[in-house]
Amino acid sequence: MTRTYRITLLPGDGIGPEITGVAVAVLKAAGQQLDVAFEFKEALIGGAAIDATGGPLPEETLDACRDCDAVMLAAIGGYKWDTLPSDIRPERGLLGLRAGLGLFANLRPAQILPQLIDASTLQRDVVEGVDIMVVRELTGGIYFGEPSGIFETESGARRGVSTMVYGEDEIDRIAKVAFKTAQQRQGRLCSVDKANVLAVSRLWRDRLTTLGKDYSDVDLSHLYVDNAAMQLVRAPKQFDTIVTGNLFGDVLSDVAAMLTGSIGMLPSASLGEPGQPGVFEPVHGSAPDIAGQDKANPLAQVLSAAMMCRYGLELPEVSDSIEAAVNSVLDQGYRTGDIMAEGMTPVGCQAMGDALLKALETSK
Repeated sequence: MTRTYRITLLPGDGIGPEITGVAVAVLKAAGQQLDVAFEFKEALIGGAAIDATGGPLPEETLDACRDCDAVMLAAIGGYKWDTLPSDIRPERGLLGLRAGLGLFANLRPAQILPQLIDASTLQRDVVEGVDIMVVRELTGGIYFGEPSGIFETESGARRGVSTMVYGEDEIDRIAKVAFKTAQQRQGRLCSVDKANVLAVSRLWRDRLTTLGKDYSDVDLSHLYVDNAAMQLVRAPKQFDTIVTGNLFGDVLSDVAAMLTGSIGMLPSASLGEPGQPGVFEPVHGSAPDIAGQDKANPLAQVLSAAMMCRYGLELPEVSDSIEAAVNSVLDQGYRTGDIMAEGMTPVGCQAMGDALLKALETSK
């Protein structure tokens, strides 16, 4: 009996529609082989939504995301909207989506694929074998804390204020996700904070240490964020699972991403409470400079679809099939411009998608 899942698509801006098209085709093909069907509904977000409705996250989009099994987001933003007021810029749509769906946990893997080791800017012996999962708290911290804004003081000078704040409940729920994630990996969890300076980080470290007693099979360690950033590029293989707050996670997940050689290869998952739809998206941006030119790398979007199947829909067999297809096309030497190397076969976005479909067909 065919299992059917409803997916809301948010292609967004820039290269978003191109890479979404490839991921949808791959999902359909992989699903058909395993008696799984996907129903897709497209909605507006980011700059595309601003142009059509005046705002970055229409209520209809949020409703569509709530009423589905999972959400696949591509990319938002671009030069066109950079001068808009901060409250209606495309990025506000993403923040609103996370808050509206209660997506408090962001999982960002940074795994070195053997075929792309030499694409990294770091030496082979440093990055070979790297497999890191960054668990980032997504709906709290300095991005959502109050007060926040630019205020005029009594002297007439302006003063910018952004407040980093975390309550125990917020820390505990992301910590539990991180501990459970580490249990499914190598059993090592590094909590990153700035407890030597920030009071909010001292509470963070206290809660992680306390909760760690309930996970005796996980080796918990702590690092200050500045040291963690240094260690990620000095000796990344020491890390298995990293958990940290919103701001630090935003920075460190991009640092970890570049260990792999291209941010265009990395997927992510944003999860809420069990039973609620998650959002699955590539780590990279909208790349407006190459939009519409068939130059985009669709593999991060395709791998985000694989994460959706694994973490959002409990379809590990579909995820395995998609990931195997990605490895197959890389083994065959197909490369988009961002991961191109000597002796490889250059392809565009659509041709990479065609290669993936052929790899799926061959694997039957």
